[in-house]
Amino acid sequence: MTTIRRRKKILVCLCITAAFFLLTTGCAGTKSKKGDPTPQTMTQKDKGPSPLYYDFGDVLIPHELKINKKSSFVYKTPGFSAGVLTLSGRVEVSSLIAFFENNMAKDNWRTISSFKSPRTIMVFQKENRWCIINITEKEFKTYVEIWVAPTINEPESGLLR
Repeated sequence: MTTIRRRKKILVCLCITAAFFLLTTGCAGTKSKKGDPTPQTMTQKDKGPSPLYYDFGDVLIPHELKINKKSSFVYKTPGFSAGVLTLSGRVEVSSLIAFFENNMAKDNWRTISSFKSPRTIMVFQKENRWCIINITEKEFKTYVEIWVAPTINEPESGLLR
């Protein structure tokens, strides 16, 4: 019977000590200066991850999209890359369209045309390359294909000439 009382006393002392530490230090980390309503660490966390340039150095990709490496193919040479990147993620189609329209213009891509339906296709051009972005929304994810191909500036030759 005395060991039970001793255990109860120890448990009560531990609870009182823990409560004391919580009350005295619980709000110490939330104080800030009047001129600085939000600490720097909070503003960086609220922004979230930044968009990234993957294999194509001038096509910005939202951080919500993840690359499907099995379906992607990129050909690189010094100063040039072409191919297809396939990506997927949980993103609204309208926000993706706005993202690509804004950021492709910032990277000096010229909008040639776009088709908006259950499948959205956006066509962009630079001086020596084309970029086609195909956006398809399915049940739980949005799928994006980004095709970058060189422009052929040579005179036509072959059978169809």
